[in-house]
Amino acid sequence: MLELDHTLISDDLKTAYFVCDLSKCKGACCVEGDLGAPLEEDELSIMEAIYPKVAPFLSDAGNEAISDQGTYIKDYEGDYSTPTIDGKECAYAVYDQKGILKCGIEEAYQQGEIDFQKPLSCHLYPIRITSYQHYDALNYDQWQICDPACDLGKSMQLPLYKFLKIPLIRKYGEQWFNRLESLITAPPDQKNP
Repeated sequence: MLELDHTLISDDLKTAYFVCDLSKCKGACCVEGDLGAPLEEDELSIMEAIYPKVAPFLSDAGNEAISDQGTYIKDYEGDYSTPTIDGKECAYAVYDQKGILKCGIEEAYQQGEIDFQKPLSCHLYPIRITSYQHYDALNYDQWQICDPACDLGKSMQLPLYKFLKIPLIRKYGEQWFNRLESLITAPPDQKNP
């Protein structure tokens, strides 16, 4: 476990290799699991504001789910997440011509319609952050649907934390990321206890 400012970081972030391989997993993280994508409270108003511009990028079923459930839901634990289509894929996910699930929010962002790329939890996946009163715990959510990403990351020798550099900077800032990288790459006798 690494400690940096108000974060506790699982050793997996430095030792695991990871690069998403959508051609093999088909975007399974957008459909597998109990709920939609976790949302931070400050993202709720963003989800409401961007929906009119995101709607044209979504499937009819996705728009119907959002119409029925709202742009976000409060789950059984009191946390917020994206709505789902019949308890399966995220309402904001869209299948492309190859049967790969992609994010309609990100598509709207790439087309210049909005300035919000996608929910932070999606951008950071497979890192999951659990916030406590005095710190955030960053853990690697490892499961079989991402085995192709682990294989590709290993073949490219790209550690998980480097693969997720941009979303980690989005969450904690560039200075934090640079300090994390220094901490990970420092000789063992120079690391914090």
